[in-house]
Amino acid sequence: MLIARLIADPDNYSASLDDATVALEREGMRVALARLDDANSPVLQISLPEGDATAFRRVLDEKFQPSDLLILNAELELPRVFVSDMDSTMIGQECIDELADFAGIKHQIAAITERAMQGELDFESALRERVMLLRDLSEGAILECLDTRIAPMPGAKTLVATLKAKGCRTVLVTGGFHQFADPVAKELGFDRVVGNRLAISDGALTGELAGPITDSSVKKSVLLEEVSQLGEGAVSLATGDGANDIPMLEVATYGIAYRAKPKARAAANGWIDRGDLTAILHLLGIPEKEWAKA
Repeated sequence: MLIARLIADPDNYSASLDDATVALEREGMRVALARLDDANSPVLQISLPEGDATAFRRVLDEKFQPSDLLILNAELELPRVFVSDMDSTMIGQECIDELADFAGIKHQIAAITERAMQGELDFESALRERVMLLRDLSEGAILECLDTRIAPMPGAKTLVATLKAKGCRTVLVTGGFHQFADPVAKELGFDRVVGNRLAISDGALTGELAGPITDSSVKKSVLLEEVSQLGEGAVSLATGDGANDIPMLEVATYGIAYRAKPKARAAANGWIDRGDLTAILHLLGIPEKEWAKA
């Protein structure tokens, strides 16, 4: 059985559901159950006893857009580990692009960032190229950038705090830099941080990275490592928005793409296109009265 949990415009739920039901029936599939969870929840749950998962997803996407959606193939369980990307997911910015603005080359670096996030460039090569362009930038620009440019994504603090209150371990894993990720993780309450580190000498960036690269394979391995420590069958949640998040999203029990690039969105079994990060709590069935105060 496929179970879709979604949030869309409640004023159009009935019409959208009728359209979706007709479209699915044309493909030989019949919706077995459609209901609102309860009066205090915005989530519509739709179950399909058997059918084509790809078609089910496509029809719901077309008929309810914009929507926040999670498709399950088993009963919903709360995750025991949450692994998330940082840039444009837990914070509203791309740190390297904002840092580049202090060097007067934001447009040049942002273009490379966008292509890398779309999956058009090799991640490591694109990262090293951008870091080299920041050579000789003052270390003080990092602190100024943090203070003036970097802010949590709406709902991020509540999401992390609530998951932790429910016994979930939280990990921030980023292709960005510890110099940004460490203070962001502290502010949001993450238990662990994995990322790259900008090399600094004599108070300025050297144009190189210190230590190994955190790329898509590392993001995936971090999630698998965390799950293995919790034991077989531990439910995991991952969020991200770019191409280098795809392996992590694919191996998570619940891989949710947040305002994501097309390739990342297609790889995930859920997405947030409509609400903020607290929409994930709704999709996980956690009522607002149980949300932690951030």
